[in-house]
Amino acid sequence: MLEEKPFTTVFVDGNHENHQRLDSYPAETWQGGNVHFIRPSVIHLMRGQVFHIADKSFFAFGGASSHDISAGILEPDDPNFKKKKKRLDKDPFALYRINHISWWERELPNEEEMNEGLKNLEKQNHKVDYIITHSPYTSLLKQMDGGAGFYQKDRLTDYLQEIKQTVAYKEWLFGHMHINKTFHWERSSCLYEQIIRIL
Repeated sequence: MLEEKPFTTVFVDGNHENHQRLDSYPAETWQGGNVHFIRPSVIHLMRGQVFHIADKSFFAFGGASSHDISAGILEPDDPNFKKKKKRLDKDPFALYRINHISWWERELPNEEEMNEGLKNLEKQNHKVDYIITHSPYTSLLKQMDGGAGFYQKDRLTDYLQEIKQTVAYKEWLFGHMHINKTFHWERSSCLYEQIIRIL
């Protein structure tokens, strides 16, 4: 278990988190920003917050759009739920999720979180050392898609694109795409199973 490790684990939320459960934790202040303490040394960095760790500044913003829902999102209270699920389960290419079980609307940020992020960056004079997100910004998302049309931009990727264009940073780290790849010309890295040292 992470709590038993000799280090502190901090994370931004992704798109398949149980956001209802995350939101149930009380917000507390840690290293200058708002967090949820999942355990004493397992800490969820809330969206739009700036943290100061080891003399470095980090802007954190979790969330992302699920790409594996092309067959739809099932509602558990739908009278035809079992029938629909059984039909989809027979199709090995059917990508679907179940509301409040494997998909949450809160995977994307609300306006309050986005506005708070911009205000916190303004307090930093639009300059941080690192940006930590789950989703990439729109222009990099398009590069990673390569014209395939699988990855679609959304209000979050456009929001992050605005941050990319207005904030000075040393490096941007994100996940979501399940690959390990550094985009040197972008000063951005997608991390999946890779561990990198930044301090």
